[in-house]
Amino acid sequence: MMAPTQPNSFPAIRACLFDMDGLLLDTEDIYSQCANHVLTKYGRPHLPWPIKARMMGVPGSSNGDVFHAWAQLPISREQYKKEQGELQGLYFPKCRPLPGALGLLDHLRVARNRDDQPVEIALATSSEKANFDKKIVRPETKKLMDLIPTNRRILGDDPRIERGRGKPAPDIYLLALETINATLPDGVPKILPNECLVFEDSVPGLEAGRRAGMRAVWVPHPCLAAEYKGKEREVLAGRTGLVKIGDEHQLGDLDDGWAEQLCSLEEFPYEHFGIIAP
Repeated sequence: MMAPTQPNSFPAIRACLFDMDGLLLDTEDIYSQCANHVLTKYGRPHLPWPIKARMMGVPGSSNGDVFHAWAQLPISREQYKKEQGELQGLYFPKCRPLPGALGLLDHLRVARNRDDQPVEIALATSSEKANFDKKIVRPETKKLMDLIPTNRRILGDDPRIERGRGKPAPDIYLLALETINATLPDGVPKILPNECLVFEDSVPGLEAGRRAGMRAVWVPHPCLAAEYKGKEREVLAGRTGLVKIGDEHQLGDLDDGWAEQLCSLEEFPYEHFGIIAP
C-alpha cells in the first residue's frame, strides 16, 4: 500500500471515524482500575503496562488468554468477569472526555475540507451496547456522544459485524463508512476509504484502519507510547503482528505516509488533512 508522503498528494479528508475508549473517553484507566481492584483482592500485583499493551484494542482481552496467563488468579474466568463487571458498573459512569475530544468533534461537525465538502463523522468502538450505555452518563460524555448521529455509532456487538471479525480486522471501519455513505444526500459522490481518517489509541485499532485502506492518526496513552518506543514505524504501518489474522496485503508499508502519531486530540492539525481550520 504505497503512497506519497506529502499531505497534499492525498485527497482531502471527507470522513473522520473515531474509536472511543482511550481516545475520546478516559476509560482505559478505568479498565485498569477495575482489574487492579480484583487482582489486589486475590493477592496479585497490579496489571503492568507490558501486559496491558498486549490487551488494548483486542476485543474480549480483559478476560482473555493473555491476561489470565499472567494473572494466575485463583478464581474462574466466569467469576472474574462477574467481579470485574460489577466494578465497571460503578466506575464507567464516572468517565470523562479526554482533552481535546469535545472541541475536535464540535469543530468537525461544521467543518469543510479544501474542496468545500462537509466532513462526516462516525464512531467505531469495540465496546458492546451494555458497557457503552454505562459510559455515556455524565453530562459532558452525553454532550460528546450527541455530536455523533445515532445511526453512525457502530458498537462492538453490532450484528452486522461477523463474530471474530473485531479489530484489527477492518470490518468495523468499513461498516462505519458504509453507514455514512448510506445517508449522504442524493447526487453526492460516495466517500472512498482513502478519503477517511481513522482516530485510534490502540495498536490493533490503528491496524484495523490501515487494513480498511484509510489514513489514520494514532493517539496512544503515554504509557502505551512508552511500550512501543522505537517501534512507531511498525505501529503506523499496521505491522506489529500483535494479533495475526492473515490478509497481510491489507497492511501498510513503513514510512508510507498514511498514518501519523499525535500526543493528544488538542490542537489538531486540520490543514494537514485538507480540512479548513475552524
